[in-house]
Amino acid sequence: MESRLSRLEAVQSILLEIGQKSSTCTDIAEFVQAVHEALGRIMYAANFYVALSDEGRPNSVRFVYFVDEVDEAPDSSEVVELASPEQSPTAWVILNRQRLIMTAEEHNSRGVDGSSWGLGTTAEHWMGCPLVDHNQQVLGAMVIQSYDKQHTFNEEDQALFQLIASHVSSALQGLQSMDRLERAVHERTAALEYEVAERRRAENLQRALYEIASLSGGAWDRTTMYQRLHQAISEVLTVRNFLIALYHPSNNEITVPYFVDEKDPAAPCTSFSYGVGMTSYILKQRQPVLLDREGYLALMASGEVERPLGNEEITSWMGAPILLNDYAYGVLVVQSYDEDMIYSQSDLDVLAFMASHVAVVISRLQADRAIRRAKSALEEQNAALNTALTQLQAAQGELVRQEKLASLGRLVAGVAHEINTPLGICVTATSHLVQELKLTKEDLASGALDEEGLNQFFDIVDQSLRIMTTNTQRAAALVRSFKQVAVDQSSDNVRSFNLRKYLDEVLLSLQPKLKGKPIAVEVDCPPDIQMESFPGAVSQIVTNMVVNSLVHGFGEGQSGSIKIRGRVEGEHVQFDYSDDGIGMDQGTLSQLFDPFFTTKRGSGGSGLGAHILYNLVTGPLGGTVKVVSAPNMGLHYNLRFPRVQHGKQQA
Repeated sequence: MESRLSRLEAVQSILLEIGQKSSTCTDIAEFVQAVHEALGRIMYAANFYVALSDEGRPNSVRFVYFVDEVDEAPDSSEVVELASPEQSPTAWVILNRQRLIMTAEEHNSRGVDGSSWGLGTTAEHWMGCPLVDHNQQVLGAMVIQSYDKQHTFNEEDQALFQLIASHVSSALQGLQSMDRLERAVHERTAALEYEVAERRRAENLQRALYEIASLSGGAWDRTTMYQRLHQAISEVLTVRNFLIALYHPSNNEITVPYFVDEKDPAAPCTSFSYGVGMTSYILKQRQPVLLDREGYLALMASGEVERPLGNEEITSWMGAPILLNDYAYGVLVVQSYDEDMIYSQSDLDVLAFMASHVAVVISRLQADRAIRRAKSALEEQNAALNTALTQLQAAQGELVRQEKLASLGRLVAGVAHEINTPLGICVTATSHLVQELKLTKEDLASGALDEEGLNQFFDIVDQSLRIMTTNTQRAAALVRSFKQVAVDQSSDNVRSFNLRKYLDEVLLSLQPKLKGKPIAVEVDCPPDIQMESFPGAVSQIVTNMVVNSLVHGFGEGQSGSIKIRGRVEGEHVQFDYSDDGIGMDQGTLSQLFDPFFTTKRGSGGSGLGAHILYNLVTGPLGGTVKVVSAPNMGLHYNLRFPRVQHGKQQA
């Protein structure tokens, strides 16, 4: 009774130990070893193993722990394909999810066609229990066996083994989760390290390619350019020994403009005939080549390379042709004398990739030199023509500027005339007020000023001030509109303005031109169109349109109308201008925007109004202009330009 009680206490101690071990252990093999040691304290356990199902690979197991007196332990990291239940007792326990206990006779009786059941040595007594989680998923099997007839497992041993197996199952479930997490973390860490390394390599490659691409735009001498090329390639490859060989098909020679080597202080040959050395071999192959020392020496011995140049004590060698569209410019060669520095196929791929970019740079440099030579020759041949063209453009530009100034001058004259009238009235009212003030002072001094006289004086003052206020406000409005329009026409700056208000100011400044003419001007433009553009260009365009209509569209004393319409369409302004004047035929319309074309040559027309209009719309405003007209159908302009000009300056 005491022995049984002691054993039960030992079992309780083991179960407690299993629970504690599962919470402190992070390694499954270490945990199972502790279970084995505890199990040996209550029963014979000289031969014990645990097989666990491999996650992600159904019907496969790993023997995470294996101790046996006879059979050799399998590799714990090796994944073993699970046999069928008829071929293996371990497979039978796992797949049937049942406990199996058998003697040697029972074991031998299960063999198929005289073969043994399972691969190991037949045990005198074999006992296996499935390891099942709380979801009834099989984790694996726990097996104990004996090769000695004196050590067998009674019913109490069998019950205890099954009890311990159930506690091991619970513990393994947590350990496997932790193991999976650790493996996942390890795999993710390895993946991240690889990803970081690849990203760093890609960044270095990208930086090197950018550096190579920038070589064609620099004003370096050739030595500096080749040094920068060597430095760029060193960003992604270990390049202690490097040379650049260039092929010149015109004389069938190869030159070496750049050479750096740990063994040789200078290049063995700076120029040699095509067919000599490894560079010629690469040019013939037109493919990148990677060689180790044996391959290099074998190539020399075979005679495929004539007169090898340079030190032959290499351990690794690679060369890549500088090819573009099947045209060979030369070869890049990298080699190593160090046993620890052996180049790989990926290194060769990188070198070949960079050689193709070097080919683009060399091609661009050659093309630039050819273009510069051609340009120099062309400039010499066309010097006289260019001078004449420059003079013509300068004359045309000067005429355009003169036309703008003339337009501004006409505007000044008209506004000055309009201002004279209200200012003259103000002068007259002021003179009258001064005279009345003098008479009132005299009456006051002589004592003849009575209440009626004082009231009359106040009435005169009030009337005069009203007249002066009305006329000075009128003059101020004319000056303000003229000032803004004049400043805008002489300025090349972008500013914010309201299109409707600005059109009103421009038309106000044009009142002297419209005064006395039976021409009605109608403006249809919403009050909320806020522009960020060139107001001077808008002013000049509207002025030229109105003046052209007055000069060319309407005869003397002819009545008519001008309509101006503005709308916002997305980020653009749709600006329409039309008159109902005499219009023009298609022949005249086709020449409308030509410089110096006018139908009023003898009447003061310069022929630049429409030309300036077109240049302002398509230039500073960055828009388009269309025009429609027919005889007796008037003229219609359709303009479209951005509402906001981003970072532009008027030319």
